[in-house]
Amino acid sequence: MISFPLPTWRQNVLAMVVVAFAGPAVAAPLSFEAALQLAERNAPSLAVDNARIEAARQAAIPAGELPDPKLVLGIDNLPINGPDRFNLNRDFMTMRRIGVSQEVPNSDKRQARVDVAQSTIDRVIAERRIERLKVRRETALAWITRYTVERKLALFDALYRENRLLAEAVSTRIAAGRGLAMDTILPRQEAAALADRHDQLERERSDAEAALKRWIGAAGGEPLVGEAPTWPISSETLAHHLHHHPELGVYDSMTNQAEAEVREAESTKKPDWAVEFAYQQRGPDFSNMASIQFTFDLPVFAARRQDPQIAAKRAELVRIDAERETTLREHAQMLATDLAAYRQLDRAVQRQHASLIPLAQQKVQLALAAYRGGQADLATVIAARSEWIDARLKAIDLEGQRALVAARLHYAYGENK
Repeated sequence: MISFPLPTWRQNVLAMVVVAFAGPAVAAPLSFEAALQLAERNAPSLAVDNARIEAARQAAIPAGELPDPKLVLGIDNLPINGPDRFNLNRDFMTMRRIGVSQEVPNSDKRQARVDVAQSTIDRVIAERRIERLKVRRETALAWITRYTVERKLALFDALYRENRLLAEAVSTRIAAGRGLAMDTILPRQEAAALADRHDQLERERSDAEAALKRWIGAAGGEPLVGEAPTWPISSETLAHHLHHHPELGVYDSMTNQAEAEVREAESTKKPDWAVEFAYQQRGPDFSNMASIQFTFDLPVFAARRQDPQIAAKRAELVRIDAERETTLREHAQMLATDLAAYRQLDRAVQRQHASLIPLAQQKVQLALAAYRGGQADLATVIAARSEWIDARLKAIDLEGQRALVAARLHYAYGENK
């Protein structure tokens, strides 16, 4: 088959098409739920916990097995003096021995080791559950923080437009001989103040984006889509879920593990035993022999050996129980504090929208009317406008703070999966 080279312009077009199709796809906007899913897939800490779970499961497989048997090699009754010294064949008592020895821990000890291994798996799974909720919570907080900052930034287009209209109105009034020349400075000062606040918010947005990228990777820089979620916040429901907090769940598995370790320590008071089978070869003039031997542990000094170990394991149970109660009280305090903060923020948001923003807007209108009628100076208008701007930005900020507190409550006491 004969091929002909394409003209240069066709090659360029083909190359552009190939690059267009081979280039990276444009990432979709980042919704709240998508951020949570990315966090669970990409969080290195969850990969660490997955490896810990697999390690614990593998370690549990041999927990109840017998120890490996031992190969026994030896020489019995070898003469070391006289005419037969160091000779393996002349003395009828000299034997070359080969055998197998097997240690057999008592059944209680083996079962306790199985229980310790299983409770270790349960504890690691409970710790992964804590980490998973932490990843989801921190991702939610980062997404909501960025969402709140971007809502504030979106307001600045309207703020700059209002500032330009004010500046034009002031210039028109001065041109008509009804204002002071110095009044032209005040709108420009307001514009500069708005630019400062805008820059500060851009910095906060950059910080929030970096925090989001920490949990979900590069997708944290994609445009956000959708709104922040709302969770039902019920004091009774959350208080009921307090005892199911994942950090308290870890103490259940820790208690099971400590109890299994107590049983393992107690099992050391029961003797382990071992059996040995051996084949003994003698000289060619003598018959070979076989032997079997049993050995048993004698825990006769329990007061100084086993009992202190048992007491130590029981003390560990007391420590775990006390730590669990401490953690429960800490979370009860945090729950009460966060609920109070949520209620306060909820009232503040409602007050901001129902009262403070309308009043600030009305104040601006009255100040403008007074300025147009020559009954107030422009500084009064600018001050009123500053209060109105603050009221609108504060409303967004309060809504963001309320959403952050709601997220902390939800991922601590509401979502216990």
